[in-house]
Amino acid sequence: MSEKARILFDALDLDQDGTLTRAEVIRALRAKGPTLAAQGVIPAWGVGDDDASSALFDQADQNGDRVLSFAEFAALVNRRFGW
Repeated sequence: MSEKARILFDALDLDQDGTLTRAEVIRALRAKGPTLAAQGVIPAWGVGDDDASSALFDQADQNGDRVLSFAEFAALVNRRFGW
């Protein structure tokens, strides 16, 4: 898994419990998305509205348990962002 995926996952994991919830992803991208894009952690086009963040979550949640593990998250962002 890419280092960029780990950096992004850790930035979005607001409660630092090792998983991401839908609400956590939406809140974190809303609050941190532009800064993460400016730092090169996420492509600028990867910062969207709440619906885009929710869609990203749905695509990544392969097992349907409504939380994202690092492996689920990294598999999607590595592919989607070309890492």
